[in-house]
Amino acid sequence: MRTATAHLLRALLFTALLAAATGCERSTNGFRSTDISRAQFGRDFELIDHSGKARRLADFRGKVVVVFFGFTHCPDACPTTLAELAAAKRKLAADGARVQVLLVTVDPERDTPENLSKYVTAFDADFLGLTGSAQQIATVAREFKVIYQKVEGKLPGGYTVDHSAGTFIFDTQGRLRLYVSYGQGAEVFAHDIALLLKQP
Repeated sequence: MRTATAHLLRALLFTALLAAATGCERSTNGFRSTDISRAQFGRDFELIDHSGKARRLADFRGKVVVVFFGFTHCPDACPTTLAELAAAKRKLAADGARVQVLLVTVDPERDTPENLSKYVTAFDADFLGLTGSAQQIATVAREFKVIYQKVEGKLPGGYTVDHSAGTFIFDTQGRLRLYVSYGQGAEVFAHDIALLLKQP
């Protein structure tokens, strides 16, 4: 089972690769996370939310959309990130209503809609869990350049899933703008989301 340190190192490497691939560096326009506005990926998804409703990125137009790939049995990166996002949303006060957090499962085998619903709403009632077939999840992960791999445990069914641990943030027009590496904290999320909410 990977530790939070391993997740962080992998996330930092991924951030560096994103910067190289998109020609982006640490933002000079006030953002504290990595500006990937010129990225040519993460354009859309077709998945089902934990209530059974079909979802695409356009469904959330007018809101800042935060996308994180994870799973309900995740021991460290997932609960940490979702807790940070819930805290960031609270920091935004009334503007928090204009933020939609989406957890895309990388473990559709165990993450049923019911399990996703219980998990994500424990952090915030408005968070949504997204799932689909194994092929649909793989397609969306490729679109977002997310890497994940099943890691067998010692007991049957006791596997975990190693995965990229960064977070993607879209502006209110549905454009991918920011990548937040793992462990940056609620303040970075709140600060950068607030800036995006102020933009036209």
